[in-house]
Amino acid sequence: GANDTFSQILFAGVRFTVAGALVILFSSVSAKKFLVPTERRTISRCFILSLIQTVAQYIFFYVGLAHTSGVNASVIEAVNVFFAIIISAMFFKQEKLTAKSIVGCLIGFIGVVIVNISSGENAFSFNFLGDGMIVLSALSYALSSVLIKEYSKKDNPVILAGWQFFIGGIIMCIFGFALGGRIEKISGNGAAMLVYLALVSAVAYTVWGILLKHNDVSKVTVIGFMNPVFGVLLSALALGETAQAFNLKNLLALVLVCVGIFVVNKKVEN
Repeated sequence: GANDTFSQILFAGVRFTVAGALVILFSSVSAKKFLVPTERRTISRCFILSLIQTVAQYIFFYVGLAHTSGVNASVIEAVNVFFAIIISAMFFKQEKLTAKSIVGCLIGFIGVVIVNISSGENAFSFNFLGDGMIVLSALSYALSSVLIKEYSKKDNPVILAGWQFFIGGIIMCIFGFALGGRIEKISGNGAAMLVYLALVSAVAYTVWGILLKHNDVSKVTVIGFMNPVFGVLLSALALGETAQAFNLKNLLALVLVCVGIFVVNKKVEN
């Protein structure tokens, strides 16, 4: 149910546990050996990432989503790009905070706001239990992106992705179940959807980690502005919501998001 937060957390925990297992399985088959963190440093980093990227981010997100609108959540979540750039530049010194990256992010953020504008909702009210939790979720996501960049200097990002998902998923399962979450119905279609969602997480976050290893945080995280745009386009394709998706507002949002990504990633000629 929409308000059954702890069952959602339990379901997410199962999803991420399966996602972690899939990453570990596929990467181990590819490497022809079982990939398991053996060094104390790598084990601790997997645990830290699991707490920040999986447990904290998604618990904050589901609690917040139960107390705010989808519009608010989408717009506030997009702030994670700014958080990531600031944390990366000011605290980890991974890159410089440039006018180009700030301007590009602002353009992309305006696109996210436009794609979420709805005349029927008040998209700019704020309450801590709802919107505040979404802010903490965005902050957790941003911090985890910066940590992946930092940790990948010495550790395999695929191992980090797989094991942080697996550990974090188990913790979320325990947390959701302990607070009353239950998965009452299990069907073939439901199981197939669970595996699909696990694959989405496994592939997306593994690629995300590899990208962060080889690129500046700002250049990678700004692409996250495409999430709500893809959400609109996929809704049109999968749910038949073509009238809502292909309108002037959403096309303008897509253009702004693309311009923002281009500005951040454009090389400055000397």
